[in-house]
Amino acid sequence: SPPPHHDIYSIEDLAQLIYDLKNVNPTADVSVKLVSEVGVGTVAAGVAKARADHITISGFDGGTGASPLTSLKHAGSPWEIGLAETQQTLVLNGLRSRIALQVDGGLKTGRDVLIGAMLGADEFGFSTAPLIAAGCIMMRKCHLNTCPVGVATQDPVLRKRFKGAPEHVVNYFFFVAEELRELLAELGFTSLNDVIGAVELLDKDEAIAHWKSKGLDFSKIFHKVDAPKEATFWTERQKHPIDDILDRKLIAEAMPALENKEKVVIETTIKNVDRSAGAMLSGEVAKRWNEKGLKEDTITVKLTGTAGQSFGAFLANGVTFDLVGDGNDYVGKGLSGGKIIIRPPENTPIVPEESIIVGNTVLYGATAGECYFHGVAGERFAVRNSGAAAVVEGVGDHGCEYMTGGIVVVLGQTGRNFAAGMSGGVAYVLDEDGGFADRCNMAMVMLEPVPEEDDMLEKLHHHGGDIMHKGRVDVSGDMTRHDEERLVRLITNHLLYTGSGRAKAILDDWAHYRPMFRKVMPVEYRRALEEMERMRMGVAAE
Repeated sequence: SPPPHHDIYSIEDLAQLIYDLKNVNPTADVSVKLVSEVGVGTVAAGVAKARADHITISGFDGGTGASPLTSLKHAGSPWEIGLAETQQTLVLNGLRSRIALQVDGGLKTGRDVLIGAMLGADEFGFSTAPLIAAGCIMMRKCHLNTCPVGVATQDPVLRKRFKGAPEHVVNYFFFVAEELRELLAELGFTSLNDVIGAVELLDKDEAIAHWKSKGLDFSKIFHKVDAPKEATFWTERQKHPIDDILDRKLIAEAMPALENKEKVVIETTIKNVDRSAGAMLSGEVAKRWNEKGLKEDTITVKLTGTAGQSFGAFLANGVTFDLVGDGNDYVGKGLSGGKIIIRPPENTPIVPEESIIVGNTVLYGATAGECYFHGVAGERFAVRNSGAAAVVEGVGDHGCEYMTGGIVVVLGQTGRNFAAGMSGGVAYVLDEDGGFADRCNMAMVMLEPVPEEDDMLEKLHHHGGDIMHKGRVDVSGDMTRHDEERLVRLITNHLLYTGSGRAKAILDDWAHYRPMFRKVMPVEYRRALEEMERMRMGVAAE
């Protein structure tokens, strides 16, 4: 907790993610959780400079019942050590007042809260203790669905055993707060803010003089940085640079669609400093129309230029971004039903199917929607894609990494390690040189041909038939059948949206190209789909 995030490999990546999240919901606070360990203060300073609103320092105690035993025993250090270092580093660099600092990891009493405040925390996280107040007996098998007291289970028989009530948790926190008030009163203070960062109030002489601590130096933990009181706790908000961005203009022009669902078409330019384009617009769509969004193409934004990072991040249902130019990293991050089209200018001297048009980590964590890229993508294309459909004319290394759903069509070369950790969804790859099997990670997937379907060539040559664009391509249906129709529809859409010469050549000679496609199908995903189909047929028969 938390697991690795494949869009964060540096402080700059984290700053971009915070910017993305702040765009999609400007009223939300963005929190970053850091494990308590030596050096966490330096990381926390970077997180504060990346404009996080909130930092949690998590100690090695506590932990959920589903945590691996090795993590419980060996990961992290006491929260006191990490919190003290973080507080000192932030105060020393003039960053403390702009960030809310929380601590957790086995807090139980009002005394724990008071010590945490003196070491620098504004807020305090309790998990295990209130869980026990609600009836948990710490069997540590939360992940097995067999909790004997009915807390962490979906089993109706076990859930009947749950005897907890909200009042039990409320009562527990009343006692914690009451003890904290008593201790503050003994010290002569009336507010917790008065003791935040006041490390000099900790009585440490007796503990340091104890025979068990001989040879240990605690002076670094109890060091107090010389600074004004207002600089030692949270007193101001982070300043996020989201007041004058492209999306403000898009939202103003899209008001007829946002308020009355009227179709609008917006034309404008975009530069590489315009990051997270579409995120704030999608946030406005979601606020007004929830996750269902609007009808397809209700808001069409036609752009020219080079997009900055996270172009089309979290793009909502009903929003279409049509870019003539190119994109940077993280295009379509968290895509949520929108449509993204990126194509080079018509008069470009480059060969699109041999040139990069979008960067790395495209479609990271996408859940729904469609993408059509008239060109080649960088590395880690569709990493953690869980529901979007995409057509691209080549990808770098690690394509479809950790993919769990959706459809990816690659009309060209792939890099090495394709489909590593791919547990769901399906990919169709054009294998012209016959070497794709060597570039594919076969640990979790199998390669299959695309079976020929009846009348497909006839449908293909009659424009306006079933095979032409008729709304969304279904990515939630049975991925074990109708491969050829699904594939042809996506390539046809790609031609219609981008004018791709590559797509046209393939469709014009489909009988030649179809046998070259390899279907990448996760083994366990196929088994699960077939099992679901058997169950559905059984219910239908009854």
